[in-house]
Amino acid sequence: TQGTILPAPDFNPIMDAQLLGGALQGICCEKDVLIEILTQRCNSQRLMIAEAYRDMYGRDLIIDLKENLSHHFKEVMVGLMYPPASYDAHELWHALKGVDTEEKCLIDILASRSNMEIFQMKEAYLMQYNSDLQQDIDSETSGHFRDTLMNLAQGTRMEGYADPSTAAQDAMILWEACQQKTGEHKNMLQMILCNRSQQQLWM
Repeated sequence: TQGTILPAPDFNPIMDAQLLGGALQGICCEKDVLIEILTQRCNSQRLMIAEAYRDMYGRDLIIDLKENLSHHFKEVMVGLMYPPASYDAHELWHALKGVDTEEKCLIDILASRSNMEIFQMKEAYLMQYNSDLQQDIDSETSGHFRDTLMNLAQGTRMEGYADPSTAAQDAMILWEACQQKTGEHKNMLQMILCNRSQQQLWM
């Protein structure tokens, strides 16, 4: 469950910013330099590099990446430069406001974040887009899917708790709910899967 990118030792944001500037402002964009630096620094270090880059060149690193790169490579490099909550907010906004709602993106993010991460994501969403995440979910989705996303977006899941006897009871309830497939039983699925802690669900 832990990321594989650790803080780089002997980190020097000014030197990294200089290298990125040279790679981006040459005749040909040196993509290998971008990969070497941006994929080998943790998020907080990348944010420090962006600040040093702005001080050094008077330009926004994200804008320069967007102007010099294309397609999926651009998406990855730009995505690396967002704080996690801002990137989640960015992805949710486009998933909800695109031509077609991207259900998989909504599920991937809202079903996997901690309560604190969901709170920070909603704050970032409001600041970046002047819009309420839960209101947008309510208007852009429907049915039990909407109800489930709304529940997850509250950020009220139990955390760090696991009880074997409750797990056994919940397993029986889930089995019955999957057999019946009625509206009431779908509500039972939502109640358990959206509110129990991850540890409890694994059990």
